[in-house]
Amino acid sequence: MPHPVDQELIQAAADVARTRAHGDNHTMAAAARTRDGRIVTAMNAYHFTGGPCAELVVIGAAAAQGAYELDTMVAVGDRDRGVVPPCGRCRQVLFDYFPTLKVIVGTGTGPGTRAVPIADLLPETYVWADHQLETDGAPS
Repeated sequence: MPHPVDQELIQAAADVARTRAHGDNHTMAAAARTRDGRIVTAMNAYHFTGGPCAELVVIGAAAAQGAYELDTMVAVGDRDRGVVPPCGRCRQVLFDYFPTLKVIVGTGTGPGTRAVPIADLLPETYVWADHQLETDGAPS
């Protein structure tokens, strides 16, 4: 069942993309709604070595503001590109940090924009916690 699309969140990310994206280093903005209702925004930091996507910068920005539980996230491209779905790395990180997170996906700002659980974006996903070795010192 689809979740309602948080238009205020999309607008917050779009505002950051429109007003703060300058040059090739900052081309994507993201916004997340915390469980207590706050909105946290951030920009990507592109670098040829693999700088962080806007979604990952939002995680750190939220933590710096004392928000460790995120409910919904969206990324928006500069030059009025609208909603952009998260890359594979971001999908995995978002799932690992916030397995109940909803992510707004779709293309641009069209009617196909929808909020889906992050788990739906990673079918048959690797769950990091399921593959950690016991550390009690006993051989497995």
